[in-house]
Amino acid sequence: MLECKIFLAGNFITTDQKLDVTNKYTGRLFTQTFLADAKLLDKAISAAEKAKPACKDLSSHEKFAALKFIAEQLENKKAHLAKVLSIESGKPIVYAIAEIERAAQTFLIAAEECKRLPKEYMSLDWTPNGKGKEGIINYFPIGIVAGIAPFNFPLNLAVHKIAPAVAAGCPIILKPASTTPLSTLELANIIHETDLPKGMVSILPMDRKTGNLLVTDERISLLSFTGSPVIGWELKKQSGKKKVVLELGGNAGVIISKDVDLKKIIAKCITGAFAYSGQICIHAQRFIVHTDIFEEFLSLMKKETEKLLSGDPIKKETRISVMIDEENAKRVANWVTEAVAEGAILVCGGKRKKSFYEPTILTNTTSKMKVNTEEVFGPVICIEKYNGKIEDAVKKINDSKFGLQCGIFTDSVSELDHCFKNIEVGGIIHNDVPTLRFDQMPYGGIKESGLGREGVKYAIMDMLEAKILVK
Repeated sequence: MLECKIFLAGNFITTDQKLDVTNKYTGRLFTQTFLADAKLLDKAISAAEKAKPACKDLSSHEKFAALKFIAEQLENKKAHLAKVLSIESGKPIVYAIAEIERAAQTFLIAAEECKRLPKEYMSLDWTPNGKGKEGIINYFPIGIVAGIAPFNFPLNLAVHKIAPAVAAGCPIILKPASTTPLSTLELANIIHETDLPKGMVSILPMDRKTGNLLVTDERISLLSFTGSPVIGWELKKQSGKKKVVLELGGNAGVIISKDVDLKKIIAKCITGAFAYSGQICIHAQRFIVHTDIFEEFLSLMKKETEKLLSGDPIKKETRISVMIDEENAKRVANWVTEAVAEGAILVCGGKRKKSFYEPTILTNTTSKMKVNTEEVFGPVICIEKYNGKIEDAVKKINDSKFGLQCGIFTDSVSELDHCFKNIEVGGIIHNDVPTLRFDQMPYGGIKESGLGREGVKYAIMDMLEAKILVK
């Protein structure tokens, strides 16, 4: 069996703790990698400490060259990387390919952004004692970054931490999800070919106890975590004085206005609802539909949902496959059963076979049901109606403890303007589903959905600190 070594400050190593990585579709062992313990993590942090001066002194050109090289190699190795990602995560190959392409684009964006890190000039003669004084503001790397990435976009969400850190001149230690570490370790092979300082990047699978040291170690200046709200907010409490960025998911809503051509938007709605079995932070979970077109939309969604081809994710025709594990499939099944018992109507789906759960549509749900009010993180959607007034739709969207993204299909400028001003989320997507994300845009939420923003430029800004020279 091939073993996949882990990446410690520019060196590929093994440990005594092996980590099995399964083929999520077959359940069989795919390959083995290794877990880093507390001593190895300490070595990575010490190496990052030593590398800080070299990382800080990297020129824009040196960072650009490395980031651009990584982007090009991701594209060159796309077929291989997509296969690895598909097998380790159960993600259909069409979506795995798209993720590799996005990761390459994210590195390319970082390559461009590293050329224009901010500098400012400030006149200080606004007060009498400031006469003849001026300020020059430069932004310097914050220090060591700790990144904790989830299983659902195992490469691109890790890249959203690694690429900005390199662009900012910060060393980074990345903990991938233990269920899906391989694609980031494949990335390590590419990073190793660059001229970046050896201690600048470490990619270390760890158990939760060891990984928690990334949160508590005072040598680390910034923690960037993507995952569940329960874990994320707890990590913030433990993080001490370091800066924290949290991307924590939600139960994203979609408003479908009256005059929309439903046949033109249905494909987008299906993708938003069921791509990667709904295991996406911005999964389109709650559809709020104008009462006059509710029945037509529900019928179309049912029809198209039942056409989705399920099976082995490595096959190009597959559109929905297994969830990350059977435990989560059982959880989703229990939530649906509970909702139906409380009065929800099962339109289609609702069956589980091991870790596969059918794409499922519910209606007549309420905000008291988990499938509606929690983050289902599975292939389940709720389709409900609003009374025709955009204010009612907005009220239903805002009836949530989350606030990540929202989609609205409308041709009305006034409706769009009202939504932009009043929906409590970090981003609104016009004439598309909330699942849409461009990697350069500010991305993040409010309420339980997180703290701060990702998106390359905005992540870079979190990784820099302003310093002023007054003269």
